[in-house]
Amino acid sequence: MSIDELMDEASGHVAVGELEEAIALYRQCVAQDPQCFDAWHSLGMALMKTDQLKEAIGAGLMAATLKPNDLLAWTALSQMYVKGGQIAEAEDAKGKARILSLGGKVVRDAPP
Repeated sequence: MSIDELMDEASGHVAVGELEEAIALYRQCVAQDPQCFDAWHSLGMALMKTDQLKEAIGAGLMAATLKPNDLLAWTALSQMYVKGGQIAEAEDAKGKARILSLGGKVVRDAPP
């Protein structure tokens, strides 16, 4: 199955509350393509919803590493940290999300 097909099927599972099934499919996606931001982000969110917080934070960090200037990645990571009781880390991620929401960048683009 392609990553797009796996992601679509996983999203269907999320929609009906079958989070463990979705997590298994998202894991297949990141195994096939470790650079797939959407798969890491979705995996992190599903793991957070099932209280698998250590793994959720790991997936959230992967997403933020792949797209360091993505507002959604930092916002989600902040939520994961809050749920895990890691307040200092949550505040740091929230600060990065705020910079991005104001049009700034967390990581500057490399000069051409």
